[in-house]
Amino acid sequence: MAKEKKAEAAPEPKKAAGKHPNYVKCTVSCACGNTFEVYSTVPKASVGICSKCHPFFTGKQKLVDTEGRVDAFRRKYAK
Repeated sequence: MAKEKKAEAAPEPKKAAGKHPNYVKCTVSCACGNTFEVYSTVPKASVGICSKCHPFFTGKQKLVDTEGRVDAFRRKYAK
């Protein structure tokens, strides 16, 4: 077995002063109560839906639109 090398953190690239925003750890909170950390230009953020509660990721996806979009448009704007 070959020994695995630990990945070393890449050195910070040189940036032109005053052109680039400062990135900080950002705590993101979801409406469902889930929190996670990312890097952003703001220290806190909130989202309405995340991968823990989104129907696509939870497997609880269901079709909501049962009538055609054209029929709904015609019904809404019928005179």
